[in-house]
Amino acid sequence: MQTKVVKFGGSSLADANQFKKVADIILSENSRRYVVPSAPGKRFSDDIKVTDMLYACYDSAVKGADFSEQFKAIMDRYNSIISDLGLDFSLDKDFEIIRACFIGRAGRDYAASRGEYLNGKILAKYLGFTFVDAAEVIFFNDNGTLDSDKTNRVLSEKLSYIEKAVIPGFYGSMPNDTIKTFSRGGSDITGSIVAAAVKADLYENWTDVSGFLLCDPRIVENPQPIVTITYKELRELSYMGATVLHEDAIFPVRKVGIPINIKNTNRPEDAGTLIVENASSQSEYTITGIAGKKGFATVNIEKDMMNSELGFGRRVLEAFEKQGVSFEHMPSGIDAMSVIVNKSELEAHEQEVLASLYRNTKPDHIEIDRDLALLAIVGRGMKSQRGTAARIFAALAHAHVNVKMIDQGSSELNIIVGISEADFKTATKAIYDIFVTEKL
Repeated sequence: MQTKVVKFGGSSLADANQFKKVADIILSENSRRYVVPSAPGKRFSDDIKVTDMLYACYDSAVKGADFSEQFKAIMDRYNSIISDLGLDFSLDKDFEIIRACFIGRAGRDYAASRGEYLNGKILAKYLGFTFVDAAEVIFFNDNGTLDSDKTNRVLSEKLSYIEKAVIPGFYGSMPNDTIKTFSRGGSDITGSIVAAAVKADLYENWTDVSGFLLCDPRIVENPQPIVTITYKELRELSYMGATVLHEDAIFPVRKVGIPINIKNTNRPEDAGTLIVENASSQSEYTITGIAGKKGFATVNIEKDMMNSELGFGRRVLEAFEKQGVSFEHMPSGIDAMSVIVNKSELEAHEQEVLASLYRNTKPDHIEIDRDLALLAIVGRGMKSQRGTAARIFAALAHAHVNVKMIDQGSSELNIIVGISEADFKTATKAIYDIFVTEKL
């Protein structure tokens, strides 16, 4: 039998109506055997996520303040879900334990994790699945990093005896049995870990969007969805600011070749986005996605004959390294080199970096451009399509966007252009139009 691991985000489990949608999705396919839920998210725009409520409540408890009203609000959120689902089920004993642990200062990680823990218990009851506490199957080392080997071994063995289970996301346990949460993308990471442990055929990550889009919908209205994307393309877009899965949530399944399908709980019929190691087919468009970020600065260093000066590049980068400033790109010519860095990092150490550059390299001239945005055009199809770069620059020229920097990797998977921050939206629209809109 095929096995799918399904993870549902906070918006997918915000209230009883969303629970019903989730249950319909899970029970519609017998292959959806293992479920990883998040804590209840916002029910409406001005609502508060349960995780934030737990943090605030715990902080009040630690300060010795009266947290009874805050705690009651949390209880009411869960009890309303239970009541609206018509369940003969109570979390009263769990609430008593959590309240006592708050008073006993069990830690902010413990407090935050109870959101997923309680939601997992309700969902397991509603589905008729077995509840498996993540603290019993997901383990961290003393330094706070995931103990992958122990986790995979214990989780695999535990679930081999359970046909269908709910495992709450976001947390695990430390060697001293205290609770530890993942720092980023918590429930996404748990879902990926579970999928790897059970050797799933597919990891479905359900959220409130129908997969990834070719570019930011705040810039281009109703951009086309990305049907299939490779892990390499995803990494490029994620690095350049696209809102996608965090790398930690991808690694466990990528390592064992399990694809990820990003799906929409509110539109389950939509295909979503499939993330794979290698795509067997070309994208409908030459490009897979466009993503970018503002807030960069360029340090331009000029010196005659620098190309023949042994160790020049190393001495340039050393000036940044000693001040803890990392570089993003380093395009260069015969007598000029540009180092692109995060603007805020440079501002904190600008004078020290400049002094070191003058001392180490004795340049003819140094100039800083503090108005730079980077835009990445990513796509596995660019390698086989002639004239892709020409089309990009023609589109930007036609939109009156001046290109300050160009960087293309040898893999031909992406082209990065540097532009003025004021041109960021215009450039994004121009590139989207020439590769996508003109084909529609």
